[in-house]
Amino acid sequence: MTDMRAFREAVGHWAAGGSGDPAGELAAELGLRTAVLLEGPSDLEAVEVLAARRGRDLAAEGVCVVAMGGAMSIARYAGLLGPPGLGLRLRGLCDEGEQGFYDRGLERAGAPRRGFFVCVADLEDELIRALGAPRVEEIIREEGDLRPWQTFLRQPAQHGRSRERQLRRFLGTKKGRKIRYGRLLAETLDPARVPVPLDDLVRSL
Repeated sequence: MTDMRAFREAVGHWAAGGSGDPAGELAAELGLRTAVLLEGPSDLEAVEVLAARRGRDLAAEGVCVVAMGGAMSIARYAGLLGPPGLGLRLRGLCDEGEQGFYDRGLERAGAPRRGFFVCVADLEDELIRALGAPRVEEIIREEGDLRPWQTFLRQPAQHGRSRERQLRRFLGTKKGRKIRYGRLLAETLDPARVPVPLDDLVRSL
């Protein structure tokens, strides 16, 4: 895990304009064959949890899950880690509203579009709909976040919104909350109700 964390850090440094040598050396040492490109750390948490629940050891299989820090980084990361760079097989998730941007970014990077799966709004939306709003609210209560949730619901901007949209917005209102709940929601999923894009991604690895 430490080496995989070091690889992620090396890739981040490379994407920011640093040398790619440390990332290349670590990729060879780890025997990496696949990079999963995700927009943020909450997506990373969900993917790693689901893989572990299915008995998968991604690191041992040569798979590294990378949070890019935003959808606009797709061309950069695909170019560094995909065929033009380290030559790793690429997989990932994207939001429906950003699908065109991903397509153009992957094309610019000379990387294949195949292997990227599309969420309707985002992965949190997929997880909330899979679990159902009442179950997500139960998790919020269990985590001790009932009071901030109730305060959030009293905001005028939330009036008239569906419960699913309110929950999705709530998860992004405090630093770290989206990451924590990305893991919690994935841990709670019924194996038979895993969102299709997430299920397809893990099956493709």
